[in-house]
Amino acid sequence: MLEILEFPDPRLRTVAKPVEVFDLELGELIDAMLETMYEANGIGLAATQVNRHIRLLVLDISEARNEPKIYVNPQITNSEGQQVYEEGCLSVPGIYANVKRADRIIVQAQDREGKPFEEELDGLHAVCLQHEMDHLAGKLFVDYLSPLKRQLVRKKLEKGRRQAEQEEATASLI
Repeated sequence: MLEILEFPDPRLRTVAKPVEVFDLELGELIDAMLETMYEANGIGLAATQVNRHIRLLVLDISEARNEPKIYVNPQITNSEGQQVYEEGCLSVPGIYANVKRADRIIVQAQDREGKPFEEELDGLHAVCLQHEMDHLAGKLFVDYLSPLKRQLVRKKLEKGRRQAEQEEATASLI
């Protein structure tokens, strides 16, 4: 499993660079990201979230969690409509908020071997892809919240981390 960075880690604000080499190392990263996403019970994971700053994301919105999708160098070429969806994020654990996004999108990307493809997406698939693409641009879903709500999220996460550290320290004394 890869370590998932958590808000407000500044590395989450790094803008990802295009993937230029499609090799064994990239394939291993893709597999590790999928394993990490499934283990964390997520439906999407961007390379930025695991401190790899390349334009790569993985998704699986299937009920059975057996339909992984890989997008290398994704680019949205068209979008239309609007939908509001309650989003969560592996980098912002336990926090959910309504975010407005395009309802339908067309995305161009490459697969793990570098072969180009194009897909038209809607619903949850479109939301998830837009959410993960935000990560590649150094943006988080909490950026869509008001400054006050964002500050409350930050404080809640910091409090949770402090409590976890205290519990860990107490457990190690026993």
